[in-house]
Amino acid sequence: MTDDYLTRIGNLIRDARKHRGMTQADLANLLKTSQSAVNRIEQGQQNLSLEMLARVGAALDSEFVALGTSGPSHLRVAGETKLSGVIDVKSSKNAGVALLCAALLNEGRTTLRKVARIEEVNRLLEVLQSIGFKTTWIGDEGDLELIPPASLDLSSIDAEAARRTRSIIMFLGPLMHREQSFELPYAGGCDLGTRTVEPHMTALRPFGLEVKATEGSYQATVDPSVSPTRPIVLTERGDTVTENALLAAARHDGTTLIRNASPNYMVQDLCFFLERLGVVIEGIGTTTLRVTGRPRIDVDVEYAPSEDPIEAMSLITAAIVTESKITVRRVPIEFMEIELALLEEMGFAYDRSEEYLAENGHTRLVDITTYPSVLHAPIDKIHPMPFPGLNIDNLPFFAVIAATASGTTLLHDWVYENRAIYLTELNKLGANVKLLDPHRVLIEGPTRWRATELVCPPALRPAVVILIAMLAAKGTSVLRSVYVINRGYEDLATRLNALGAEIETFRDI
Repeated sequence: MTDDYLTRIGNLIRDARKHRGMTQADLANLLKTSQSAVNRIEQGQQNLSLEMLARVGAALDSEFVALGTSGPSHLRVAGETKLSGVIDVKSSKNAGVALLCAALLNEGRTTLRKVARIEEVNRLLEVLQSIGFKTTWIGDEGDLELIPPASLDLSSIDAEAARRTRSIIMFLGPLMHREQSFELPYAGGCDLGTRTVEPHMTALRPFGLEVKATEGSYQATVDPSVSPTRPIVLTERGDTVTENALLAAARHDGTTLIRNASPNYMVQDLCFFLERLGVVIEGIGTTTLRVTGRPRIDVDVEYAPSEDPIEAMSLITAAIVTESKITVRRVPIEFMEIELALLEEMGFAYDRSEEYLAENGHTRLVDITTYPSVLHAPIDKIHPMPFPGLNIDNLPFFAVIAATASGTTLLHDWVYENRAIYLTELNKLGANVKLLDPHRVLIEGPTRWRATELVCPPALRPAVVILIAMLAAKGTSVLRSVYVINRGYEDLATRLNALGAEIETFRDI
């Protein structure tokens, strides 16, 4: 085995061991070897026989011996696909991660229903486990039980897992009620340019939180004598900023007024969950929230987050680009109305069912049946806006849609510094996408898609856009290193295959 291969195997074994909550000594005992030998294996400094790999795999309940299971995963896509059938939208990824952070507020048992089993959720669970939470998946539907410890062990926080998710910044709001000083690793996640934490600080300073950025971490201190004396006005109507403010207000002994709040889908789900915890919230779905908190929350609570409008848009886009008829069920229509109105203007034909309620008892859902449509470019540019405008995360899907339409479309992605750049990767599949500046692209359609091999962009939505284009491209395409897609979608390739796609997951040996 080469040194590089041994290192990759060692990293895989180390990660699996940590995931099982085992020390090197624990694994050594199971293998009947020394801790130093396990350390050499994890450092890539030990030659390994197939027999030893099999023993390690059995000890860690992982298939190390199977060829092609180490290293990053890739997708092989047979193109010119026609999709058909019915598919349900899964629960919201962004709501799910917010609710995991909100579980830090509760001293009782939190049970979340049908949580998306995605890498972003896995990373947060690793962090919660490392500080003392007991987390258990229940049944086959993705139900998740979270039991907090009597006291959090923040000194043992899994820094590696924390740095792989930007959602870790939403620990600030709840942790300030549990600790007067604490440290959090820098947040990671998608590569979308610089995202300052200052808007979060503007929201949290009125509660007495101060944060200093040191090398690799945020150092947080809390002054319990400080509390909001006037309305908190958010400097940006961001989703995570609003959620952090809500999490801070939820256990504040008093009433907090939050202005310029995001009323987006994940914020509403968080509000509905906090109400189950006994927090009183007025103005849900508006930009002004009045929150009356509870200084102590100890409730056994169950909650089902609503369906994901971004996944719904992904599935509808796949149908449009492949000119397919499918039915997408459980679409949260109140967060898709602008997108659908714009698609209608471009010539998209579809049917929708009568509305019904999600399991959270609040969010309105519909079923949408798509039809093959001849699209034309919209009259005006396409740009996102805070809810109830076109969702910021749905904008990239209009790039691949515009590439199938006749005419010229301008997309203005004003929120992120460099996400639009990744949309030019569609050119390698035959599209005509011109980058005007870091925020704007000009797309000329229609496109004759052709197969190619690409490395997955580091941003989630542009990565899925490329996968969708590959479904329509003649020939066989390869999309490499798709971890970023697994961060935000559960079994996307498998679920598309159920509609008739031909997507194969593989790894390099």
